[in-house]
Amino acid sequence: MTLAAADAQAFERCIAGGGVALFGADTVYGLACDPHSAAAVARLYELKGRAPDKPAAVMFFALEAALAALPELGPRTLGALRELLPGAVTLLVPNPRRRFALACGPDPQTLGLRVPALAPPVAALGAVSAGVLQSSANPAGAPEARTLSAIAAPIRDGAGLVLDGGELAGVASTVVDLRDYEDAGRWSVLRAGAAGHDELARALAGGG
Repeated sequence: MTLAAADAQAFERCIAGGGVALFGADTVYGLACDPHSAAAVARLYELKGRAPDKPAAVMFFALEAALAALPELGPRTLGALRELLPGAVTLLVPNPRRRFALACGPDPQTLGLRVPALAPPVAALGAVSAGVLQSSANPAGAPEARTLSAIAAPIRDGAGLVLDGGELAGVASTVVDLRDYEDAGRWSVLRAGAAGHDELARALAGGG
């Protein structure tokens, strides 16, 4: 199934109205909501059975929108973002302004950032302008879903909008810690995933 412009508009309306959207991006199926709405975030966490103190990521659907939302990032970190995004990575970046606090859990000075590399079936989501709080669409601790049919019925039924992105890769994003990258050029992989270590090393080689 290929998403259309109307699907992206419906996604934006759902998020703006305080709903939780279920969608396919580049790796696995996810849930999204307004990152500034405590009620929407609580609903997303409730659907997953996720502990409220666990951080989530903020996803943008265009790199420039992500960069505009975090103007305080240093030049080395910005360079890393441009090398790695869009891509199948979640980047932990410094968050000195404590932006998107509802996504940060107990550490408001760290933000998880995603910009997916959208395949043609879901490319229409690239028109979504605002960032969303995003987490995978599976019960906490359960395997991620690569197809809509693999998502637990209570999650599908509880979402305010369901967008079928077809069959996805099925491997979650690689979590990369860039918090020491600006000052020291150091980075590390906190969760192995869709982006391999060699790929990351090539992209980040200029930071040392």
